[in-house]
Amino acid sequence: MSERELVEFFFDPFCPWAWMTSRWMVEVERIRPVDVRWRIMSLAVLNEHRDLPASYRERLLHAMGPVRVLAAAAAKYGQDVLGELYAQLGIRLHNGGEIRHLGRLRDTLAKSLDATGLDRRLADTLDSEEYDEAVRASHQEGIALVGEDVGTPIISVAGTAFFGPVVSPAPTGEAAGRLWDGVLLVAGTEGFFELKRTRTRGPSFA
Repeated sequence: MSERELVEFFFDPFCPWAWMTSRWMVEVERIRPVDVRWRIMSLAVLNEHRDLPASYRERLLHAMGPVRVLAAAAAKYGQDVLGELYAQLGIRLHNGGEIRHLGRLRDTLAKSLDATGLDRRLADTLDSEEYDEAVRASHQEGIALVGEDVGTPIISVAGTAFFGPVVSPAPTGEAAGRLWDGVLLVAGTEGFFELKRTRTRGPSFA
């Protein structure tokens, strides 16, 4: 049996594209000899000094809350809870469309904590700066691997790190495995930096 390899996956739960990539990564973990360690990063931190449209900056005001709650959960229960908590939160925010109702974000977080068997009172940390230092530290660990000119997610494996892939819908079965193999091949090529084309569809959560 092949030795399993550790993959670090840095995500912001607010991003629908990161959510799509994470579901692909879960499938990859099932069919390739890899184990995923889930890590938080923050779109709010990434963009705090950038010149952004007012509408996007307003949305980012809400983006810090979920990563604060994830950081609080990791502090109380350990890093291993992040994968399942992210899964429960992503199902509600993205598949369930609750990201369109940011006024109910605290309730969405509380329901996700409940479903993961964690203390729902951690949802109250979405407005607290108590865990901001932990959020920033984890975020910077991810950014240090790839540089500032990226978004979420960041994947780190076997000394190689990269942003993405951006994909919709998330491949399943051996198609997921082939994409993983190909991404590792190009990302591990010395001097390779970018492969991109215009998106012609939005994230598909079906």
